Amino acid sequence: MSDSGPVDDTPFTRLVFELNLISRHSLATTRRRPGFLLDRSAFLILTRLELSEPLSLRELSAAFQLDISTINRQVGAMLKQELVERVPDPDGGVARKVRATATGRAALTADQEHRAAGIGAVVADWDAHDVSELSRLMRKFNRSVERIEENPWPRPQRTDS
Repeated sequence: MSDSGPVDDTPFTRLVFELNLISRHSLATTRRRPGFLLDRSAFLILTRLELSEPLSLRELSAAFQLDISTINRQVGAMLKQELVERVPDPDGGVARKVRATATGRAALTADQEHRAAGIGAVVADWDAHDVSELSRLMRKFNRSVERIEENPWPRPQRTDS
């Protein structure tokens, strides 16, 4: 093993390293493990639709900070799979909106349960305080990103208010 010099071992550099690893683990577990029904984009779009009223392609584009053509392609694939459907704007606007179908909601629920089981296996030997603390810190981190990007993400109602 070659000596590459001193390692910058600060809390910040350890955080950056661990966040790099968590993104690696997250992608690897959802791609390689059988049982997942949705690809990443469908999972994320359905998760967003679950948290709000139907959204237009422009609203989805803004929410994901993606070009509208990318969202249009992703939603088009989801329409073919009958995961979403186009509906009139409930507020009477001209643009049609997208909402999850029963098939899409069922697939999302199944994948959410599959993901929860995987995460549950990872933290199975953790005490409740550690799980709660990680959840709190992840929420704080995500909200900081959302604030910087000026792109808040809706969250489900909390039961522990």
